[in-house]
Amino acid sequence: MIDLSNSFIFPKGDKVEGENFKGEAWQERLVPMQSEWNCPIGNVTFAPGARNSWHSHPGGQILLITAGRGWYQEEGKPAQELHAGDIVRIPANVKHWHGAAKDSWFVHIYIVTNPQNGPCRWMEPVSDEEYNSLL
Repeated sequence: MIDLSNSFIFPKGDKVEGENFKGEAWQERLVPMQSEWNCPIGNVTFAPGARNSWHSHPGGQILLITAGRGWYQEEGKPAQELHAGDIVRIPANVKHWHGAAKDSWFVHIYIVTNPQNGPCRWMEPVSDEEYNSLL
């Protein structure tokens, strides 16, 4: 198992609570949603096996992978394995999910693009069957 629990670039932040994540995850807001820069940025840390639910962003999103191994999947497409240094550009309104591999911590920076288009739209959880079919 890849253990990155003590080697993060940015603060791990607060534990994410709620129905939009499965497993343990933490978030540190680096640039708040309502700030003069109009470019929300945050750091998300996923424990092994953790993932978020299907969701979309009306203005799009960019993920900068900083540590570990994880997954990104758009609806109707195969999941993509992600590693530190990868960049994911998510177009507006594309249904997707992202999270850690079963055996690795996973950390990414998110950038909310065009935040004036509205907040994230959360949908159903990624099923255990969908997730467990990944390597």
